[in-house]
Amino acid sequence: MERLQIRRFDELSARELYAILKLRVDVFVAEQNCPYHELDDRDQDAVHVWLEDIDGILAYLRIMDKGVESEYVSLGRVVTAKRRKGLGTRILAEGIRIANDIFHTDTLYLEAQTYAVPFYETAGFQVISEPFMEDGIPHVKMLRKG
Repeated sequence: MERLQIRRFDELSARELYAILKLRVDVFVAEQNCPYHELDDRDQDAVHVWLEDIDGILAYLRIMDKGVESEYVSLGRVVTAKRRKGLGTRILAEGIRIANDIFHTDTLYLEAQTYAVPFYETAGFQVISEPFMEDGIPHVKMLRKG
């Protein structure tokens, strides 16, 4: 049985924080062979959202208020433990809903790896920048209104 979890940083247990960071490092650092500063001092200001089951975290993202990453409420670190299971779509939809509920915004910002642009476009995000390199990986800035 899957459960949706929503926590601010100070509400996370040590086990929850470890599981979140392990998934992010496993995918964004080890799997993508991209050494970078995964711990970026923004987690403390984020709302952490994840789907879990008995085996652990299935999908995760974080939401940050205006002024933390950009002038808009932003989503980041969208990641799934298993691919092609619809988990990314589900966690993104939950993140959009929760961002609207908590921060009362209809505009969301994110920075996407360019290969993932079509995924975010299906959720209503639009590219608002030219591609740029971040940690050796091409990214674009995206915005969703409404």
